Amino acid sequence: MGRLIAVLCALLALTTGYTQGLGLGQSQDPVSWSHSVEKLSDSTYLLIMEAEIEEGWHLYSQYSHPDGALAAEFEFPTAGSGYTLLGPVTESETHVAYNDIFEVDETFFKSKARFTQEIVVQDPALHVVRGSIFYQVCLQVCIPGEREFAFSLDGSAVEAASATVDARSQELGGKLLLPLQNREKLAGDGQGQGNAAGGLWMIFGLGFLGGLIALLTPCVFPMIPLTVSFFTKHSGSKRNGLVSALLYGFSIVLIYFLLSLPFHIFDSVDSQILNSIATNIWLNLFFFAIFLVFAFSFFGYYELTLPASWASRVDSASGKAGGVIGIFFMALTLAIVSFSCTGPILGGLLGSTALAEGNVAGNLTVGMVGFGLALALPFGLFALFPAWLQRLPRSGGWMETVKVVLGFLELGLALKFLSNADLVGHWGILKREVFLGLWLLLSLGLAAYLLGWLRFKAGSPKPRLSPWRVGGSLLSLLFAGYLAYGLVGRAPLTLLSGFPPPDFYTLAATESDCPLGLECTKDFQEGLALSRATGKPMLLDFTGWACVNCRKMEEQVWSNPAVFELLQQKYILVSLYVDDRQPLPQEQQFVFGFENGRTKQINTVGDLWSTFQTVNFGSVSQPFYVQLSPDLQVLNPPMQNTDAASYRDWLASGITNLKAPVGLP
Repeated sequence: MGRLIAVLCALLALTTGYTQGLGLGQSQDPVSWSHSVEKLSDSTYLLIMEAEIEEGWHLYSQYSHPDGALAAEFEFPTAGSGYTLLGPVTESETHVAYNDIFEVDETFFKSKARFTQEIVVQDPALHVVRGSIFYQVCLQVCIPGEREFAFSLDGSAVEAASATVDARSQELGGKLLLPLQNREKLAGDGQGQGNAAGGLWMIFGLGFLGGLIALLTPCVFPMIPLTVSFFTKHSGSKRNGLVSALLYGFSIVLIYFLLSLPFHIFDSVDSQILNSIATNIWLNLFFFAIFLVFAFSFFGYYELTLPASWASRVDSASGKAGGVIGIFFMALTLAIVSFSCTGPILGGLLGSTALAEGNVAGNLTVGMVGFGLALALPFGLFALFPAWLQRLPRSGGWMETVKVVLGFLELGLALKFLSNADLVGHWGILKREVFLGLWLLLSLGLAAYLLGWLRFKAGSPKPRLSPWRVGGSLLSLLFAGYLAYGLVGRAPLTLLSGFPPPDFYTLAATESDCPLGLECTKDFQEGLALSRATGKPMLLDFTGWACVNCRKMEEQVWSNPAVFELLQQKYILVSLYVDDRQPLPQEQQFVFGFENGRTKQINTVGDLWSTFQTVNFGSVSQPFYVQLSPDLQVLNPPMQNTDAASYRDWLASGITNLKAPVGLP
């Protein structure tokens, strides 16, 4: 059950990166294990499992509160095994502390933990007993772990804890590990990691824009004058009214911030698992269906609402509580009753942060705060300047227009998730031309709606062509023209980089299935052979079919003439797709054993290259670029998101280092 919870929590979080921030690679664990056997009688044995826990980390007991961090779980298969368990697994002394996030008392170990399991052996020929533990350790984040044990009852040698890795798997897995030279360069100096602050400001801006749009919907806009008037007229004084309105606005921001916290609480699952979930075909199809539902709700075919009882209970609580708590509950009531308008916008924000890769939970928090701030802003401003209320436009049909426009945007985002599933699954149903064509039809449909030619409600009167409608239709037509330019002229469409499928994923016959028509290979061993035959260094391009930032780098940076020339003439390009769901041939599938005893089944192309990236370069993010010489010397620190000039200099430096004695400083 614990494993299922961990995976479901990972699905909720859709996030990466915190373990990297603490300096933990994928093959590291804050807990080191040892095990032994003590013979108690002729047929009774004590299986002992001991853990050494790094300073500051907590390993959770089997009996920790189920609503807190994941409790430890032991498995000893007894069916037909020749032994039975004598009682449960016992534990050494534990600690108990209150967790403010989960609001429960948790039971855990510090520094050391000792577990024992007593067994009775019925089969005299039994020499080895196997068992496993699934556990979680937490510091600032939580990391799940799994360890297998093989207990020798007679003292004879047994296979290591990772005994499930057979000889063939060890041979194939060994080929993943590279004898890299200049490995210290992999630590680098942080160059080319992208402008994280700039990315967060962009996410904040998207959230803020979403909040401003939500203000214009019929679920929120009419509430502004009513709520502000309530505070200014029923608070006894102007000062009290102002304070109440500002507290109300702050409560709105706080509520949307709190909504993002679950994505951090469980931001602890192996990043490879998270990458697999984020690029999962069925999950992307699920998001596609969800955004279709959102879109048609905006078109007015039905309403998406939370249970009315929720709003009634919260509203009742606001009346009983009074003061600051009462104001908070009033803000919560607004969040619930406005869900039919804000829910799809928040869903779009979640989709946008998921598509942006990186620290999804952190991005989502920043975006949610931006959304809440925009939603709260008018309540504070109008409380400060109540005369402005007279200048507000009246509620009317224009708010329905805003909802329908949002519906078209939701359909466009739904197609992106369908495209992700199509790319990862290699279905070939949503090639670049088809995708652009559908977006073109949506743009024309939006223009037709704004001009009054397309209506979603039967019998509705033809709207008056206001300047806003005419201007919006012109923008839609201009965007349609831009899409047509990319569709007919096969232009790169750099303004949309990362959203349409890559240019080589096309209906037209192409000589290359590599970005920008470059020559590349999608297999490391083939790239290594080419590198040694030509003397050129390799550029390892860890990428993904559903990786938006990878497409941006290819279409905005690689397309730079100087960069393109270096890639084409000076490097062997090796593009390794970590989310490729294509199965490996049966004879190439194997189990990889990590140093900490954890194992991973390598069944697909993506499994192979994501593990290859992790064990050799200690990274799980994409895009991720590494320069290797023919004799496997690391020529430069790795590069990620950056600008064309920096990337060009980095490529040129790699060529210089190849010719120089790279082993020297």
